[in-house]
Amino acid sequence: MDKFFKISERGSTVRTEIMAGITTFFAMAYIVLVNPNQVAAEGKNGWLAGIIPELSGDLGTMWNAVFIASVLVAVIGTLLMAFLAKMPYAQACGMGLNSFFCTTFVSGAAFAGCSVIEGYQSGLVIVFLSGIVFLILSITGLRQYIAKAMPECLKKSIPAGIGLFIAFIGLKGAGIVESNQYTLVQFFDFHGTIQNAETARDAWNAIVPVVVALIGIIIIGILAKLNVKGNIVIGIIASTILYYVFKLETPTFDVSNIGQSFKDFADIGLGGLFKGDAWSNAFNASYIGGIFSAVMLIIVFCLVDMFDTIGTLYGTASQANMLDENGDPVNLDKSMMCDSIGTVSGALLGTSTCTTFVESASGIAAGGRTGLTSLVTALCFVVCLFLSPIAGVIPTCATAPALIFVGVLMAKNFAKVDMDDMRSAVPAFLTFLMMPLTYSISNGIGIGSIAYVLITLFTGNYKKRDIVVTIIAALFVVKFIFVTM
Repeated sequence: MDKFFKISERGSTVRTEIMAGITTFFAMAYIVLVNPNQVAAEGKNGWLAGIIPELSGDLGTMWNAVFIASVLVAVIGTLLMAFLAKMPYAQACGMGLNSFFCTTFVSGAAFAGCSVIEGYQSGLVIVFLSGIVFLILSITGLRQYIAKAMPECLKKSIPAGIGLFIAFIGLKGAGIVESNQYTLVQFFDFHGTIQNAETARDAWNAIVPVVVALIGIIIIGILAKLNVKGNIVIGIIASTILYYVFKLETPTFDVSNIGQSFKDFADIGLGGLFKGDAWSNAFNASYIGGIFSAVMLIIVFCLVDMFDTIGTLYGTASQANMLDENGDPVNLDKSMMCDSIGTVSGALLGTSTCTTFVESASGIAAGGRTGLTSLVTALCFVVCLFLSPIAGVIPTCATAPALIFVGVLMAKNFAKVDMDDMRSAVPAFLTFLMMPLTYSISNGIGIGSIAYVLITLFTGNYKKRDIVVTIIAALFVVKFIFVTM
């Protein structure tokens, strides 16, 4: 095992890798419940069923199918990272793209008066084709070439931007940061919560997640300062215990729906893109909007997945100090190959785009350096396949401290940007800032690329090597004009 995964060579231990794999799983386990909610509009009791009640049955069936597909994709994609790339990265269905999938294909079909099941299956065709394009780019080496051709200022700001982004995800998920109609965001309103609650118990239950998350980040920070191994996973476990103690509750498991989930998966999810009129619907004006719209959607899914993955790989590899002499992630080509195969597998199984998860950074921060970390994460997801409620035992407020702490660790990368050169400073800052503000890694990279090209062009510094980033910037301009996401 040590020789295969190069555990000692990378300065790690089996125990550290196992702890890191568990940490990554805890940080991203939410996806097995969140992804079907996003794709299937929250299922039979969700918002779309509330608008069109007669769709409740189909949406419930879709939710079950996507749940099983979500877990299987995470297992397959993460095992690929373990055995092909031998890197500590985990894969699962990408956030953002799953919501876009629902809006475009599921709710889009519902509001057009079409079948939501057929809309869902036509969407799988689009994801499949984007995955094939992705795979071709990976096999030919073009994807790796594109990644390496990114300007240095963007390579250095991407990890920091991702750190800020995932810290924001943690803060928002735990309720520490909440929306405000005047200032967009605000700190959790303790006073308002207490004043508006009907009972003291209601107020306390609303406050508990925030308190637990704040305590959790302090616990991890103290343990990290004391150089305690496994500080992140200890923080997650401690936060989980505090959550149930504070709420005077015990975690519950409900396994009654597992059999129906597998049946629905077999009926409409597995190979769903080859069922019925999925392929003709994928290019049909009633479902997608026509051939031009279908082509644009394929490009968008490919573009977003590509740069989400590139950003995640550069960010996490930088955090783990696994960059080569050129500042590029080791095994970049194999990692990208795993990602593209994961996307194709996801479409075949019945879910939206699979991508390398930014939460992998939490496992890397816990010491994960090899594919053994990914193997452990994948095995944890296998358990979820048969005990779906296990993902809900760890509350969001317990994993939020891990994401916030990883953001702390990754933010230091921005110090490497040359802030005296505005050709580097402005694109880097925009990349860093726009990731959390637009809730998208790829949007941050796109906006930073556009700024870099324009500043380089109008200051007379444009070189032949800037052609690749110019093409990237142009594609993002097209995306921003033609696609709302």
